Amino acid sequence: MDDDLNDLAILSYLGLPADYSPLPSQSPIEFLRTRLHQIPPHLITSFGSVTTAKQRSVIPQIRNRRLRYTETAPKQLEFESAKNRWPQLWVGGERCETRAGEEEKRWARNEFMGGSQQKVGKLGDLLGKYEEEREAERFRHMGRGQDDLPEEEEDSDSDMDDLGGESVEEQRDDFTRRIKELFIYGLLEGADYELADWSEQYDIDVDE
Repeated sequence: MDDDLNDLAILSYLGLPADYSPLPSQSPIEFLRTRLHQIPPHLITSFGSVTTAKQRSVIPQIRNRRLRYTETAPKQLEFESAKNRWPQLWVGGERCETRAGEEEKRWARNEFMGGSQQKVGKLGDLLGKYEEEREAERFRHMGRGQDDLPEEEEDSDSDMDDLGGESVEEQRDDFTRRIKELFIYGLLEGADYELADWSEQYDIDVDE
C-alpha cells in the first residue's frame, strides 16, 4: 500500500487529462473540496500525506464527517482514553480551554470565515451555533464561580472539585465536549483523523 499521493493515478481514475491543473498534489485542499466524493478509498487516503487535519477542516464535508464520527462514541474520544492521551487538556482546566479556544477562534477567523463564502449546508449553521453555545456556557461558568460561592461555608461535598465549583461529572462532560470540538476543527494533536475524514459512512444528507 503506497501512502504517497499519485497525481496520475487520481487523474486517470477520475477521467481527467494528465495535464490537468492544478494537480492534486499542488492544490490538495481545493481538489478535495470539489471532488471528495468522487475519489475512491484506495486513493483518497494518500491525501493525508500532503495535508494536515487542521487544513482539511476548511472543507465542510470533512467537518460533517467528524461531527458524525464523534456522535458514535469512538474509543479515542471517550473520557478515560482522552484523559490519558491528552492529560494537559484535563489538568489545565479553564486555562487550557481558554488558550485552545483562542487558537480555534483565530483559525476560524483567518482560514474558515475569511476564506471562500460557499454555502456549507445545515451542518455549518449547526457548528456555528455549537460554538456560540460553548462560549455562552463558558461565561456562565465564570459568573457562577464568582456569584454562586457559598457564604462562609466549608466545602463538604466530596464530589466537588476546585475548578469553579463544578462537580466531577460536570468537569468530565466539559472535558469530553472540548475534546470533540478540538477533533472537529483538526486541533487535537495525535488523534486518528483517518477514521473519520475518509469514511463515507459518516456523510450527512444535507438535503433533508
